[in-house]
Amino acid sequence: MNSNTAPSYTLLELVKYFFKLGYSGFGGPVALVGYMHRDLVENRKWISEEEYKEGLALAQLAPGPLAAQLGIYLGFVHYRIIGATLCGLGFIIPSFIMVLLIGIAYKLFGGLPWMQAVFYGVGAAVIGIIAMSSYKLTAKSIGKFNVESFSTNWLLWILFAVGLIVTVLTQSENIFLFIGAGILYMMIKAPPTWMNGGAASIVLLSGIGFWEYENSTLLQIAIFFAKAGAFVFGSGLAIVPFLHGGVVNEYHWLNEKQFVDAVAVAMITPGPVVITVGFIGYLVAGFPGACVAALATFLPCYLFTVIPAPYFKKIAKNKSIKAFVDGITGAVVGALVGAVVIIGMRSITDLPTVLIAVAALLLLIYKKKLQEPYIILAAAIVGLIIKSGG
Repeated sequence: MNSNTAPSYTLLELVKYFFKLGYSGFGGPVALVGYMHRDLVENRKWISEEEYKEGLALAQLAPGPLAAQLGIYLGFVHYRIIGATLCGLGFIIPSFIMVLLIGIAYKLFGGLPWMQAVFYGVGAAVIGIIAMSSYKLTAKSIGKFNVESFSTNWLLWILFAVGLIVTVLTQSENIFLFIGAGILYMMIKAPPTWMNGGAASIVLLSGIGFWEYENSTLLQIAIFFAKAGAFVFGSGLAIVPFLHGGVVNEYHWLNEKQFVDAVAVAMITPGPVVITVGFIGYLVAGFPGACVAALATFLPCYLFTVIPAPYFKKIAKNKSIKAFVDGITGAVVGALVGAVVIIGMRSITDLPTVLIAVAALLLLIYKKKLQEPYIILAAAIVGLIIKSGG
């Protein structure tokens, strides 16, 4: 498929897909980008493999939440600005409404005593879901896990391993690592023509209280969350340490328990993990705070995706640029798998959580038609039963 040809789907169909993903897509950024590949590339064939890889690379290079940026880019592929805007809104609005409702309940009842019990089961099941998604994404983007693939794509596998190891060790995703991987792969596989002419320099381009609020607080929220959206690279999980530093330590908007609950809300609701900013904004300044926090966080990522998208598409046909994108993709996918390891270390804490995660993984392997929300619901019930029994 080529973005210059007439698409085989309507804009309304694509927006409906992202709206559904927004209210039913569990598992965080790793799982969400996997769902997009499975549904839009493999099953419906609306987006080509090449277009998807370009979108994944651009989404990782630009600051902001990975899954939302990829959704915005895929909307841009055939329907340009209007497609990017509507797909982004369709993806974000359902989960925003959900966290807003949870925020209202949180203020009404003085906390969510059942949240940790639910998260106990859901967090473990999520590991199984994103492990399967990351496996499929790796097989598609780099190659199957066999000797032939390791031999043929050895450099991509090395970049994959480096991305994985660095992410696990640092518990963050490094933009310079991705750019460096792209440059290295380009230099080896398809060096640009100007290098053959003897050029000597390389330029590296281097991410209930419904209406209770104060204007000064809204301004602080806008500035802080805009920085979060503009300067935090990587998956949605990468924003958590940044948010903790500002929300708890600097501004003292939330205490530690409230912040942990906010992260739990992000994990048990579908859609982008970063939508927890809406929950935090509501606790700080009611509905206006939720809206300002969400808008300030997602507007930079929208601009960082849409503005370079037309030029990225044009230059992506160049062999050197393709190699650059392939190199970035190798490191990016490795980093995503590294994120799975990090989440797993935090969510798998005892034998019951191990069993829940393994059960979720086995169900996805052997019951291919089983939808993820049913697994999430079952895991939440199991978590409540185990904790109430304890």
